[in-house]
Amino acid sequence: MPTALSSPRPAVRSPQAPPLDTCYQVETPEGIDLVLRPAGLLPRALAYSIDLLIRGAILLLMFIVLAVLGQFGFGLGLILMFLLNWWYMVLFEVLNQGRSPGKQVMGLRVVHDDGTPIGWAASLIRNLLRFVDILPLGYMLGILSCLLHPAFKRLGDIAAGSLVIYRDEKPVRPALPDVPPEQAPFPLTLAEQRAMLSFAERQGTLSAARRTELASILAIPLDAPPEQAEAHINGIARGLLGPAST
Repeated sequence: MPTALSSPRPAVRSPQAPPLDTCYQVETPEGIDLVLRPAGLLPRALAYSIDLLIRGAILLLMFIVLAVLGQFGFGLGLILMFLLNWWYMVLFEVLNQGRSPGKQVMGLRVVHDDGTPIGWAASLIRNLLRFVDILPLGYMLGILSCLLHPAFKRLGDIAAGSLVIYRDEKPVRPALPDVPPEQAPFPLTLAEQRAMLSFAERQGTLSAARRTELASILAIPLDAPPEQAEAHINGIARGLLGPAST
């Protein structure tokens, strides 16, 4: 199935358009296309469970410390428990780029529907409405909403206009084979240079037979025996980026 990145699409796509292959594409006011990957029910549940365990540990430690104050400590503990339950998620989401500790562990973050960072109002709405998602018990409404919504939104997300997505990791360029740099026997066009680099960078994802097959196609123009073409391509790719490139 074609992905949202490769499939044809209109120049402007509404944030409300149904996602394709769980990709959610929006266009910013600056005309920049963003492709967001909504997180499904399981990673979100795991992230929430981690946050629940952290809050439980904080509350346990807090009540143990406040126990020395007797009834006053118990009353103060209830106030702090209320503040922790209602502001834990909001503060982390707004001040930590949409990531609570649980979301950070699971590689998730919450944003507005248009991909912009979550704000105070939206975070408050999505977290205050958890009491609706919990109904009638065990987060039943929230689970049903996540399963039925094309972007896996619970009711709080729908009301707040928020979206929980996977956090994009910084891309890392694949390392080139550690071979001596070579110079191409003829001037290479930009497309040919890209093809050489692409072949060398994809070494780890190709079988030996596939590498030999692709390299043999360039054996004749490289003026090299087919069995040596792969080594020549790797050397030329190394030469294009320089001996210090990895």
